[in-house]
Amino acid sequence: MNDIRVLLIDDEAGYTDALAKRLDRRGLSATTASGGVQALEIMDGAPFDVVLLDIKMAGMDGINTLSAIKRRHPEVEVVMLTAHANTDIVISSLAMGAYDYLLKPADVEELVRKIEDAAMRKRSNSK
Repeated sequence: MNDIRVLLIDDEAGYTDALAKRLDRRGLSATTASGGVQALEIMDGAPFDVVLLDIKMAGMDGINTLSAIKRRHPEVEVVMLTAHANTDIVISSLAMGAYDYLLKPADVEELVRKIEDAAMRKRSNSK
């Protein structure tokens, strides 16, 4: 699947920069944002297929960012990333419309498969 646009939202710049490079090498178009407010500004100016969203961030956390994304861009699929498996937060994010979640650090190949699956779902729902 070509031309998948991914937005990585995490307040750990080193993590998002490294992950963006890995995704770019696998043929995905990755953009980074350091938090929810910046991500929403970026999304208002450019289309994305999939968002990878960290749950724990300074400022606007992942749950509030997910809520804003789903209000403003409901067609975009969101994969939540968390370093700590908190069942309540995961269930809450899935109920709010997240596509799925992965534990950090996620295996890059598994992450790519999840992104491709989410992009396929977005595109099939857009038809």
